Amino acid sequence: MHLVVFSICKDEEKTIAGVLDAIPPIIPGIDTIQTLVLSDGSLDRTAEVARNAGATVIEGQTQLRLAARFQQAIDIALAMGADIAVNIDGDLQFDPAEIPKLVEPIVSGRAQFVAGDRFTKPGATTPGRPENMPKSRYAGNVVGAGVVSLLTGTRFPDVTCGFRAYSREAMLTVNINSTYTYTQESFQRFAHAGLAIEMVPIAVTYYPGRRSRVVEGFVSFVSNSAVNLLRSYRDMAPLRFFAVLALLPLLGGLGGLGFVLTHWLRTSQTSPYTSIGLLGGYFFSLGVILIVVGLVADMMVRSSRNQEKILRLLKEERYQLSSNERYGLAEPTWTKRAS
Repeated sequence: MHLVVFSICKDEEKTIAGVLDAIPPIIPGIDTIQTLVLSDGSLDRTAEVARNAGATVIEGQTQLRLAARFQQAIDIALAMGADIAVNIDGDLQFDPAEIPKLVEPIVSGRAQFVAGDRFTKPGATTPGRPENMPKSRYAGNVVGAGVVSLLTGTRFPDVTCGFRAYSREAMLTVNINSTYTYTQESFQRFAHAGLAIEMVPIAVTYYPGRRSRVVEGFVSFVSNSAVNLLRSYRDMAPLRFFAVLALLPLLGGLGGLGFVLTHWLRTSQTSPYTSIGLLGGYFFSLGVILIVVGLVADMMVRSSRNQEKILRLLKEERYQLSSNERYGLAEPTWTKRAS
């Protein structure tokens, strides 16, 4: 099997070589290993250092952010003939020596997507905050994991970890619509596609005072992630999404109409509650409209799912016939061979 390890970096010249050099040269079940680095508008020597370390480098002159670079990395990994792809940060926050742990469930056939779990320590019964991880960031991750778990119907303790492994099936399924981040949306997409997902506890190092160079600002990250989660769920389960939105106005409208109707049956008039009846009618109508929108969206999503299937088949055909020349890449200058 062919493994491509990729890293999306911004200004990581001091650490990216250490990440690449620490990738195990031998991984059970893997025949060849290639490395890929995508520089997301770096202003330092990240691309040069990565290239000198033997990686194939995509040197983006402008910052497109995580989601766009991730989709680009997946497409290139498929073009490179990857059976498995591993995504790891370029700042040595994660230990490359743990890559075999993420690859093993895919090699053995148990999983098609494997995500690192930063919060569950081996032997522990409940998740916990890693050392030096800001409390606000941990709380945001807990909330995000809870929302994704609720929306997918499966419990996931960590949905934003950037240390992950993807089978070829998962890579062909990836179709990220977000323009900001991909982590939560990919969980939802894989879960709804019925892919086997496994989480593996991993070690993580949080350096005091260090800020992410790819994600700028925790507040903006959380707010954008929340919007992306809602959009993703809206697109994948529109009937349920709009039904939930319609619930409150429907109940409120029915309550108002029921109250005024009861008063009318007793007194043969709506006064002095006429306005309540009008508001009840308005909110009930709003709820009905939302239900109709959900029904229309549900019909549209069925067509969208067919388009996703067609897109996946087109990807299969494309990457069976594709080569590095499609992306303007030279043949890899560095390949680790595993027995």
